[in-house]
Amino acid sequence: MERSRVHPHGVHEEPVAQQRVLLQDRARALRRSVVWAKPYTFRAPPTPGQNSLQRIIVFGDMGKAERDGSNEFANYQPGSLNTTDRLIEDLDNYDIVFHIGDMPYANGYLSQWDQFTAQVAPISAKKPYMVASGNHERDWPNTGGFFDVKDSGGECGVPAETMYYYPAENRANFWYKVDYGMFRFCVGDSEHDWREGTPQYKFIEECLSTVDRKHQPWLIFTAHRVLGYSSNSWYADQGSFEEPEGRESLQKLWQRYRVDIAYFGHVHNYERTCPLYQSQCVNADKTHYSGTMNGTIFVVAGGGGSHLSSYTTAIPKWSIFRDHDYGFTKLTAFNHSSLLFEYMKSSDGKVYDSFTIHRDYRDVLSCVHDSCFPTTLAS
Repeated sequence: MERSRVHPHGVHEEPVAQQRVLLQDRARALRRSVVWAKPYTFRAPPTPGQNSLQRIIVFGDMGKAERDGSNEFANYQPGSLNTTDRLIEDLDNYDIVFHIGDMPYANGYLSQWDQFTAQVAPISAKKPYMVASGNHERDWPNTGGFFDVKDSGGECGVPAETMYYYPAENRANFWYKVDYGMFRFCVGDSEHDWREGTPQYKFIEECLSTVDRKHQPWLIFTAHRVLGYSSNSWYADQGSFEEPEGRESLQKLWQRYRVDIAYFGHVHNYERTCPLYQSQCVNADKTHYSGTMNGTIFVVAGGGGSHLSSYTTAIPKWSIFRDHDYGFTKLTAFNHSSLLFEYMKSSDGKVYDSFTIHRDYRDVLSCVHDSCFPTTLAS
């Protein structure tokens, strides 16, 4: 199906209903013959707790681009094609993708969604393509969001919710959990209120607290805006390293339930912290972590393709690695006690930052600082 035209002012204007069908063999269609589509294959996901090799791609803020530069509404995602190409080339070496917000930067133009979905189709046709809500998907004044800005161009999250399937849990608000083998992902929606006492806060605590760490040892939190830590210059200009009120409520949950990695986008670069507890590094090592778990590693993976963001000149003590370039990250769980994290540049697909975690599930459940599990699902 092809729309006869796309209104130049986007989805918040009167929609165009006229459609026509394009068929390569009209005569066969009129004879009611079968017209075959291209065959696609997929792999069923591992069951929760399944002990097998599991590989996950995570990035944000990719956008889209035409290879000849044509039909561009907003041509500010120069790294988009490199990221897409690397992921297409490497299709056999990962199992699922998490695109954590700011997908096409369509800003109300449906043609840009068409362009984006066509660009990532070789990936999303074969791998689960999980998405999170970003400011360019959701934000519009007086629509119930947390930020009263016009970044979505009037989309209010509707195209994102329509284009991609995700668990129906709190569908209208775009927060949900994913159990994928040895992983649990708690996907937050940074465009709705996450503070203590809100429905989203209650969901996040339920998601983090109900996982059985004996069978799903790798607990990941993700949201679009930086609710954790980033040395991005615009945060520093505001006297902070996060969104306003970003981690004030959620940090106690990450610490209490021993989140391994907290992922964010929104800032268009890459940054990784040391394991942090109460904003302090709790491990001097930079590449290997083992034994009792006592801190969460925070990762900004917003260099998927949109114009790059600058850092502060001074590097905070908690910032282990920064890269002002386009790239994506990969998590590889070899078993219940061994995890590999890698950051790759989109330009060449090579690994530029990595670390490993080796531990027994009992290391997660040990008492540390002011956090101790009186009872656990694993017990």
